[in-house]
Amino acid sequence: MGESGDERNGVAEADGAGEADEVASGWGTVRLGSSDDRAQFSALLEDSVEDLYEHAPCGYLSTLLDGTIAKVNTTLLDWLGYERNDLLGRRHFSDLLTVGGRLYHETHFAPLLRMQGEVSGIALELRTADGSRLPVLVTSTVRTGRDGQPLLIRTTLFDARDRRAYETELLRAREEAERERERLQRLAATLQTTLLPPALADVPGLNVSAYYHIASADEVGGDFYDLFPLAEGTWGLFLGDVCGKGAAAAAVTSLTRYTLRAAAVYDPDPVAVLANLNTVLNHEYNGADPRFCTVVFGLLTPDPDRGGFHITLASGGHPPALLMRADGTTDHLPTPGGQLIGVLPDAHIATTAVRLTPGDTLLLHTDGLTEAHVNAVDGEDRYGDDALLDFARALAPTTASDTVDAIRDLLDTFGSGVDDDTAVLAIHVPRPPSEELP
Repeated sequence: MGESGDERNGVAEADGAGEADEVASGWGTVRLGSSDDRAQFSALLEDSVEDLYEHAPCGYLSTLLDGTIAKVNTTLLDWLGYERNDLLGRRHFSDLLTVGGRLYHETHFAPLLRMQGEVSGIALELRTADGSRLPVLVTSTVRTGRDGQPLLIRTTLFDARDRRAYETELLRAREEAERERERLQRLAATLQTTLLPPALADVPGLNVSAYYHIASADEVGGDFYDLFPLAEGTWGLFLGDVCGKGAAAAAVTSLTRYTLRAAAVYDPDPVAVLANLNTVLNHEYNGADPRFCTVVFGLLTPDPDRGGFHITLASGGHPPALLMRADGTTDHLPTPGGQLIGVLPDAHIATTAVRLTPGDTLLLHTDGLTEAHVNAVDGEDRYGDDALLDFARALAPTTASDTVDAIRDLLDTFGSGVDDDTAVLAIHVPRPPSEELP
């Protein structure tokens, strides 16, 4: 059975005279209450080709090959504020463009259209009759005759004002986000600076160098170090890493640094210093958000009889230091069994003691160095303790500054593979000037 015209157009008449018709549409059901309503609705569905062209939701323009406007629809005329006779045969398409648009049209748009026969989705600006700008997206196609020769150019223009407004707002939001990010980075950098000593203590007979590598400018890390005087002829040093990042970690770092300094003044024994820190952290952060750190604390005293320094190290779960001797031998300075500081009420603290002779260098570091990814693509391979030991053996014998410079260069080679902050602290007992390496 054939379909009626109304059925093909999506209009189904209701059974029964005088009953109101209902037509389903994408916006709901349209109720047609009378025969006049039904007639008007059917007439709307029978748009002519000319009406569809003239009042399309986009602008249409046809030009000769030299750009002379030959045809334009009402939609585009309304957008521009021109009468039809103002344009037909009197203006070129390029005349409707802004100065920048005309330059782009002549140097890019038109040559590309001649080569390809079609150009799609180009953003341009039209100049309206009142001088205002109208952003549009332009698609042009060269129409050819039966013999394949080009006859005219058909152009479709879409109003891009809403899109331009959206892009402008998006750009504004992006710039605002960038400013906010820069502000947060400055705050993070300032906060990070306050967590590090402005300068390390000057210890007679000892060269010291330190470096802090920031993995992310957006977050404050939890690494810390310091070297400071205690009683006459005694210095304390520490280096450690608080779990986590950001403001919470910074608060723990600040508490840790000042607790270590205060505890060292009260009782400089390294085990007592870390025990005091453990008590403070365990008391302050024993709830739902526990905080802890790895840390090594050292007590430095000079050896006036034989030269060099005695150093006693206490470690709470921290990676072992590296000792690079004057004769080139290098190895870890182990402190096995030390437990994380702040987790248990009575953490076990490991100790070791060593004498630094002239030419020796001691390197302390946080695990951001050994846990760096050496393959940033798949992120699987860690640098590791063994690789660092080999690296130090290749350096020895060396000085504090040369060691830190080499570590800085090494971290740079890892690039984005360093995903955690890294702190290094090197101390070196210089040789007598007559024995210094060339």
